[in-house]
Amino acid sequence: MSQSDYSYSSLPKEISLKIASSLEAPALSSLACCSRDWQEICVSDCLWKSLLKERWPLLCGADKDPNFKDWRGFYVKQHEEQKRQAESVINLVEQRSLFGSLNAVDYLHAISCLERMQIGFRDVQMLLLKPKLNVLLNLIGLHYCLNNLQVPAFHITEALWSGKIADRQVCVKWRSTYNFRGGDQSRCVYLKDLVKGEDDGEVLTVLERGATYELSRVQVSDPFSGSGDEHELITII
Repeated sequence: MSQSDYSYSSLPKEISLKIASSLEAPALSSLACCSRDWQEICVSDCLWKSLLKERWPLLCGADKDPNFKDWRGFYVKQHEEQKRQAESVINLVEQRSLFGSLNAVDYLHAISCLERMQIGFRDVQMLLLKPKLNVLLNLIGLHYCLNNLQVPAFHITEALWSGKIADRQVCVKWRSTYNFRGGDQSRCVYLKDLVKGEDDGEVLTVLERGATYELSRVQVSDPFSGSGDEHELITII
């Protein structure tokens, strides 16, 4: 049998659907571009309905219309809306940290925006836990999933590894209002270790308290941005 004989048309439809159903939305869309046959299978309502239910369980109300069609279109529309909202948070953080500083109010405001927009874990995974983004945005996404959504730690850890950001590191430096003799305190930690609580929850606690009178200064930095000793510095005061 030649290689060309191993085409989609040689597979039973149920097997093709089984293969397609194991894919996430981006991979499913890519598979649809391989051929007209795969495109036909990859736009099947049953696949996109399942993906939508998995990502946005609360939107399953569309089930009330038994004649509803175009689940793929519904999924894409919802994805674009969530992407638009996430980009508003990304733009906020990037604009406020143009000169390497971000105050605690803005940091916590970004997290509250995600909560108000009802951004889900899968949305954070797809839109914020990405290596091309500033590690501060990764940190905000991680913080939101862990504390606000209360996603199990092992799911967040898997998301960090799949997004290739588990080994990104943040360094936090802070000064307590009541610590007159101790000077600055600091902690450097990998994102993966934040999830596991290797720092005993200290870093996220400091960030949450950054806007209170207890801490006079908090700094979060990416030790690997820039070159040499020129590190990008995000200051939360």
